Amino acid sequence: MRYDTELAPAIVLRRSRPDSRDQPPALFNEQALEAYRSGMQRCVERVRDTLTRARNPCSGIEPHELQPAFEAIDLDRPLDDLEASLDELQRLYLDHAVYFHHPRYVAHLNCPITLPSILAEAIATPLNTAVETWDQSAGATLIEQKLIDWTAARVGLGEDADGVFTSGGTQSNLMALSIARDSACEAMPGHPGNRHHGLPPNYRQLRILTSEVSHFSVQKAAALLGLGYDAVITVPSDASKCMDIGALETALNECDEAGLIPFAIVATAGTTDFGSIDPIPAIAERCHQRGIWLHVDAAYGGGLLLSRRHRHWLAGIEQADSVSIDYHKTFFQPVSCSACLVRDRRQLRHITYHADYLNPRDQAEEGTPDLVNKSLQTTRRFDALKLWMTLRTLGAERLGDYLDEVIELAQQAYRAMRQRDDIEVLLPPALSTLVFRYRPDGVDDDSDLETLNQQIRQTLSRRGEAVVAGTRVDGRFHLKFTLLNPMTRLEELVALVAEITRAGESLAASSNRPSPVWSQSSC
Repeated sequence: MRYDTELAPAIVLRRSRPDSRDQPPALFNEQALEAYRSGMQRCVERVRDTLTRARNPCSGIEPHELQPAFEAIDLDRPLDDLEASLDELQRLYLDHAVYFHHPRYVAHLNCPITLPSILAEAIATPLNTAVETWDQSAGATLIEQKLIDWTAARVGLGEDADGVFTSGGTQSNLMALSIARDSACEAMPGHPGNRHHGLPPNYRQLRILTSEVSHFSVQKAAALLGLGYDAVITVPSDASKCMDIGALETALNECDEAGLIPFAIVATAGTTDFGSIDPIPAIAERCHQRGIWLHVDAAYGGGLLLSRRHRHWLAGIEQADSVSIDYHKTFFQPVSCSACLVRDRRQLRHITYHADYLNPRDQAEEGTPDLVNKSLQTTRRFDALKLWMTLRTLGAERLGDYLDEVIELAQQAYRAMRQRDDIEVLLPPALSTLVFRYRPDGVDDDSDLETLNQQIRQTLSRRGEAVVAGTRVDGRFHLKFTLLNPMTRLEELVALVAEITRAGESLAASSNRPSPVWSQSSC
C-alpha cells in the first residue's frame, strides 16, 4: 500500500490531541452511563424545582423582552459545564415555558401527558432509534406496526388496513390527500400515474371538498400537491358547525355542471374551534355513490375510539379510505405522536420509493418491514414507544376515561357560563371546546366588543394568569376554552370566567385603555 507523505502531518496532529478519556463524556455509550444518569437526575431536579415554584401557566413575557438575552449569547463559545448550561436554560426557557398541565391553560389542543410516555422518551432518545428501516430499529419497527394495527382495528378499517406514524395532523392530512390524488389520477384513462409522469393535463379540474370550519391543513395540502387553494371547495356548515349534507349535495352537483372532478371529501371528527363532528355516514354514502375518496380528519376526536361513553360519536369512521389520528391530543401523549391510516395498504404504494442504499426493492419483496416504504419522511424518531408504554402501563380504558372526564367538564362549564348574563356562549360543546365572549350590558357594538375581548385575553396573558385562545366566528372575535386536562375542576373554570369578567369590567370602565392591537406574543 502506498503511503502518502502529505497526510502525515494530519495523522500526527490527531495523535497529539489529549486523550478523550481525560474529558467529561460527550458522546453516549456504555462509558457514559453514569454521566447520563447523573445528568438526567439534574434535569429532573430542574423540572421539579421549576414546576414547584410555578403558580401560573406562563410568565407573560413578550418577545422584545426576552430577545436581548438571546442576542447576547455566542453559540461559538460553549459553557463547557452542564450546570452552567442548565442555569442559562432556566433563564431563557424554563422560567418562561407554557405549562399545559396548568388548569388555567385553556388555549390550544395541548394536553397534559402520561408519565409512562415521559419515561419512554428517556429510553428512546439516548438510543436514538431511527424507525425508517428494520436494520436501524428491529423491535421498534414491530412496536409501531402493532400500534398501527391496533388503531386501525379500533377504527374498524378491516384486515387490509395499514398506516404509519407521522409528525401530526397536518402531515397526516397531506399524506392522505396525496394518496387520494394519485389514486384518482392513476384511474384516469390514458394517464400512467403521477409518480413517473406528473399530474395529468386536466389536473386543474381536481377538487377537494371539506367543511368551512375544517382544519387549514386541507388548503395547505392542496397547495403542496400542486393543486392550489382554489382546488378546495368549502362546504357550508349547519347550526352545529357540522358539514351540511344538503350543501354538500349542492356542491357536488355544481362540480358536475362545471366539469370539475371531486376526488376527495374530508370529513372532520372534531373541528379545532367547535369540536364538531361531521355526519360521517351520510358523507360516506355520497363518496361511495360517486367513487370519491373519503378522508376523516380525526386528529382531535380520535380519542373517542377509547371512550366507553361516546365512541358512537365516531359512527361511520370505519367507512373511511384514510384517517388522521393525533395521539398527542386526546390520547394524552407528548408531541409529536400521530398516525395516518389507510383502508387498503396497497394504496401506500403511491408514496413508496426504493433506494438501493436504504430500502431496496428486493428487500421489500423478501418481506423486510421497512417503514420508510409507507412514510413521507425518511428519518423518523421512535415516537410510537410513548404510546406503547402508556397502553402497556395504564391501559386504553384509562385514556378513554380521561377524555370522558374532559367532555363532562366542558358540558358543566357550558351550563355554568350560560347562567351569566355577561357571557355569551356561542354553542354547546361538541367535544371539549367552548367559544364565547364577554358581553356586558351597554356594549353592543361588534367593534367595541372585539376590542374589549382582545384586551381581556391580552391582559390575562400578560399577567401570566391564564392562557385563553382567541378565534373568529363569522368575522367576530371570540374567546375560546380548549379543555384537555382531566385534572381541571369546574370550580377552577368558574373562577377563571369570573376573572375574565373582572378584567372586562376594569377595561370597560377605564378611560385610558391599552392599545386594541391583539398581541400574539404573550404565551
